[in-house]
Amino acid sequence: MKAALFEKAGLVSVKEVEKPHLQEDDDVIIKIVRTCVCGSDLWSYAHGDNKESHSVNDGHEALGIVEEIGTAITSVKPGDFVIVPFTHGCGECDACRSGFDGTCDRHQGSTNWSKGFQSEYVRFHSANWALVKVPGQPSDYTEGMIKSLLTLADVMPTGYHAARCAHVEKGDKVVVIGDGAVGQCAVIAAKMRGAAQIVLMSRHDDRQEMALQSGATAVVAERGEEGIAKVREILGGGADAALECVGTEAAFDQALGVLHNGGRIGYVGVPHYNNRAIGSTFAQNISIAGGSASVTTYDKQILLKAVLDAEIDPGRVFTETYQLADINQAYADMQARKTIKSMVVL
Repeated sequence: MKAALFEKAGLVSVKEVEKPHLQEDDDVIIKIVRTCVCGSDLWSYAHGDNKESHSVNDGHEALGIVEEIGTAITSVKPGDFVIVPFTHGCGECDACRSGFDGTCDRHQGSTNWSKGFQSEYVRFHSANWALVKVPGQPSDYTEGMIKSLLTLADVMPTGYHAARCAHVEKGDKVVVIGDGAVGQCAVIAAKMRGAAQIVLMSRHDDRQEMALQSGATAVVAERGEEGIAKVREILGGGADAALECVGTEAAFDQALGVLHNGGRIGYVGVPHYNNRAIGSTFAQNISIAGGSASVTTYDKQILLKAVLDAEIDPGRVFTETYQLADINQAYADMQARKTIKSMVVL
């Protein structure tokens, strides 16, 4: 089968590799019909991140058709149309039952996260609870609906996770830091949860316009102290909640700066810093929560229905579409901000 492989910073190739096969009783083999590039994938694409040449690529979001199931699988059968999340929650541990399947107690660290989805087939491990079945077949849906369903593999649940971790509720004043696909979905999530004011921090006209269409009430292009002052001017004071969707220390500092004392941060940007001292927030009574999104929980309980009922349209984040053979271009265009999020058709 064909699969995308990481070669070096700035280069992803497509090569013939061995098709995956069942290895465990709770494995599922899935034929991929749509995949995409995530903003987190761009860290290694841009910088290498110490990845080995000719190694499995980071792609971790997909829609597909179940081809083969292990003997322990009871939730799906061959031929089913499924959302293929980047997480592998068991659905039974304390974390999963508390709604935190993105950090399942039984699958610690990276064993709960996927990669290698930019390929024709994948082996999805610990699949019985984690996969999300979609009614019907891909041919039953418009391309716009397919795009929205694809966001449910990661970016829409991740945006929702930021809002949930920040306890966004009706009437809140919310600031979203990050205007990529996750930030756009965080705007949608904040609106779903009843926020009264939603400010997106963005410097790009197309992303500002998309967020305003999705429910943002204002945009702020400035950064640093100037950006903080502008946000506070718009909101008439500090925000109740800040949703950090980037993963840099500068973004986290921006989140802290826009909050009033007693405010709340939900952070979902994969951290590329390790020196943030929580004690620095002691004098502000800031609540901080975040991490890997609860994809399966949110999809099954909230988001799949919201998409199928056309209550939300997160698929608009896919502004360009590519074939698998053009995967490097899909990465390059996202890196250059020529597209908000690249969808790949197989």
